[in-house]
Amino acid sequence: MKLILLSILLTLSFSCKDKAENINQNIQSLPNIIWLVAEDQSPDWFPMYGDSIQSLPNLESLSHDGVVFTNAVAPVPVCAPARSAIITGMYPTTLGTHNMRTYNAYAKGQNEISIGIPSYSPLVPDGVKMFTEYLRINGYYTSNGPKEDYNFEKSEAAWSDSSKEHHWRNRESGQPFFSVFNFSVCHESQVWARTNDTLYVNPEEIKVPPYFPDTDVVRHDMAVNYSNLKRLDNQIGKILNQLKSDGLYENSYIFFYGDHGGPFPRYKRALFDTGLKVPMVIKFPANKGAGTVDDRMFSFIDLAPTVLSLAGIEPPRVIQGVAQFGAFETKNKPKVTFHSSDRFDAVYDRLRAVRSSRFKYIKNFNTNLSRALPIAYREQMGIMKELRSLDSANQLTEIASTWMQPDKPNEEFYDLEKDPKELHNLSKVPEYKDSIDYYRDILNQWIQETKDLGEVEEKVLLHNWLVDGKQPKLNGLQLQEKDNSIKLFHSKADATIVWRKLKDSVWNVYYEPLSKDISFEAKAERIGYHHSDVIIWQ
Repeated sequence: MKLILLSILLTLSFSCKDKAENINQNIQSLPNIIWLVAEDQSPDWFPMYGDSIQSLPNLESLSHDGVVFTNAVAPVPVCAPARSAIITGMYPTTLGTHNMRTYNAYAKGQNEISIGIPSYSPLVPDGVKMFTEYLRINGYYTSNGPKEDYNFEKSEAAWSDSSKEHHWRNRESGQPFFSVFNFSVCHESQVWARTNDTLYVNPEEIKVPPYFPDTDVVRHDMAVNYSNLKRLDNQIGKILNQLKSDGLYENSYIFFYGDHGGPFPRYKRALFDTGLKVPMVIKFPANKGAGTVDDRMFSFIDLAPTVLSLAGIEPPRVIQGVAQFGAFETKNKPKVTFHSSDRFDAVYDRLRAVRSSRFKYIKNFNTNLSRALPIAYREQMGIMKELRSLDSANQLTEIASTWMQPDKPNEEFYDLEKDPKELHNLSKVPEYKDSIDYYRDILNQWIQETKDLGEVEEKVLLHNWLVDGKQPKLNGLQLQEKDNSIKLFHSKADATIVWRKLKDSVWNVYYEPLSKDISFEAKAERIGYHHSDVIIWQ
C-alpha cells in the first residue's frame, strides 16, 4: 500500500528541514475531491440523460464540464446497504450489511423494525476499513455531512469532521481535502412531505412510464419529485459557486451521483434498472473529457478504490471494487455488475442479480412473495396508495399490474438494449437459453466467491457476531513508553488506533509514536466492535 505521507515521515535520509519541505510539497500536490450525493434518484429525470421537462442549470453546467456516465449502478437499491459499499469498496453481502437496516444510529441503539432484531454493527471481514482513513493518513482533510447511515457504527478514524457544519474551508491552509455533501431534499420521504409545496413543473407535461397508471395522483407525485430536483440543483449550485470563489473548481475532481435509484415504487428497493441505475457525472481537473459520455460499468464498490487511486494510494487488496481512474487504474474494466436485495425493515425477500450493458439476470429466492412488498414506510406515498387501490379494483393495465402480482417467477431475464424498461421477462424464451445459463453461472460463482451472507439467517449471523446479544468490545490497547515517545499498539492486526489531545474534539489516526510531552487520550476501534477502553496520558 502506498502511503505517501507515512513513508515520508519515516524516511531518515533527509534533514528535518528537507523533510518538512518535502511533506508540504507532496501534500499540496494532492488533488482535492468533492462528492455531491443526491438521495433516491434515477437518471430518467435529468437533462444530461435526455429529459426535457425542466432545466437544472447547475448540474447541466457540471455535466458540460465533466463526463456523464451511463452505466453507474448501486449494488443494493436502498440507502444504508448501498452506503456501506460506497465507504468500504465492498459488497454488502460480504460485509453483512445487506439488510436494511442493521445499525441505526438515529434510534439510539434501537432498530426501527419489530422482528426481534436489535441495532447492530456487522463484524466485517479482516482488513475492512472506511476508505477515508487512508486519505487522512496521507494528509487529507476529510469531511462529510450531514448524513452517514453506513449500516454499521462509523469509525472515528474516517472523518476529520462529519457534521452539518462540515466544510473544506475548515481545513488547514493548503491541506488537500475530500468532502462529501449529501442532499436529502430529493429523498423518498420528500415526495409526501412536500406534496403541498410549490410545483416547478406542470404535471400534465410529465411522461408517465407504462408501469404506472396515468392518473392525477401519479402525475402529482412525479411533479413533486421533479420540483425537488430543482431544489437539489439550487443547493448544488451553492457548493459549486463556493468552489469557484475559492479558486478550487477548475482543478478539483467533482463527483455528482445518486445513492441508488428513484424514490417511487418499482424504483427504490427493486433490482430493475429503475432501482439500480444512478446519475453520475465526474468533472476532472482542467475539465478533461468535458462534455463526453462514458458507458463503462461503474459500480459503487469502485468509488472507494477510485478515490484512493486518484490520491495516489494503492487500494488495499481486501477491497472488492477496482480503481476506474488514477495511478492504480485497473487495466481490466468490469464487464458485469452484481446486485442484491434482502430485508427491508421488517420484510425479508432475497434476490440477486447480475447485469451487463446488454442483459440482466435476476434470481428470486422467495417466489411466494410479491414484488410490491408491504413496506410501511413506502405505503405513505400517494403513488403506492394509488397502485394498491387500482389493483384491488382490477383497474391496472397488464404492465402496471405485473409488479403488483402476489408472487414472482424463479428467474427473470431482460434484454436491456431492446427492453430498457424491463417489461418483458425472457426467462422462458428458448432462444435466450444459452445466455440465461451463462449469466446464471456467473451469478452463482459470485455468490460463492464473495461468501454471500444472505444465505445465512440474520439471527444466526447475530449469534455468530454478538456476545450475549451485544457488540463485542475491542479490548487490548497497550501503551509503551520509550525514550521521549509513546508507542501505541493493539494485538489485532487490523485494529485502528485513534488519539486526540485532551480537550480536543477531533480524533487523529495514529501511525507513528507520539511525544511524551503531549497530553492525549487514545482508543482502538474496528468495524463490528465497540471501541476499547480509552487510555489517557498526561
